[in-house]
Amino acid sequence: MTATPASSAAAPPVVDRETWLRERDELLVREKAHTREGDAIAAARRQLPMTLMPTVTVRGPGGDTPLVEVFEGRRMLIAYFHMWHDGKPYEHQCEGCTFSTCHMQMLDYLHARDVTYAVFCEGPYDESAPFAEFMGYRFPWYSAKDSDPALADGRDFGFIACYLRDGDKVYETYWTTGRGVEALMTTYHALDLTVYGRQENWENSPEGWPRVTGHPWRLNGRPTAQWSRPGVAPR
Repeated sequence: MTATPASSAAAPPVVDRETWLRERDELLVREKAHTREGDAIAAARRQLPMTLMPTVTVRGPGGDTPLVEVFEGRRMLIAYFHMWHDGKPYEHQCEGCTFSTCHMQMLDYLHARDVTYAVFCEGPYDESAPFAEFMGYRFPWYSAKDSDPALADGRDFGFIACYLRDGDKVYETYWTTGRGVEALMTTYHALDLTVYGRQENWENSPEGWPRVTGHPWRLNGRPTAQWSRPGVAPR
């Protein structure tokens, strides 16, 4: 992945501050409408019916672990279903799943709201757990490779599922994939605030704006987040 150098990229027109503030205020009206619609969608999401999960297990550091124990005593669980390529080295593991979940390092605010975050990996535990350690992940890591198929329920890995615990019963309350997984990608939300945005080819940006070449989540043959990990050779 490379991007056009800033010095050679186009830029927005320059206007006086009064004009700039007026146009910023016009955009703010749209942003507030977008926020209110997002709040309405979130309210509808909270009021979705839920479905009872069968008794399923995942494999963790202590062996087979019932889903209800993944909650760690909390009421809610967010699980990211991480793709895995069996037998492949770390640099060949899923760059999208790496990008999604590498942001989830600060869990305090989730825990304060009675929410546990965990990853259910598609690969075997003994193979994938060292990857989680290499990445420096602080969240619980489990393997769903040999879990009851009801856990993934026919969905391709690379999705988020949310659960509610009521005693020993577990209910699935919501799931999302595709662009919905961007809920974890704080980098994307930050980039969206900048003048050049995500710099990806699908974005509606003026001619001359910098664009990423190559895979947007890889850099020099690795998922981008891996380059800062101990033991990885400098770029």
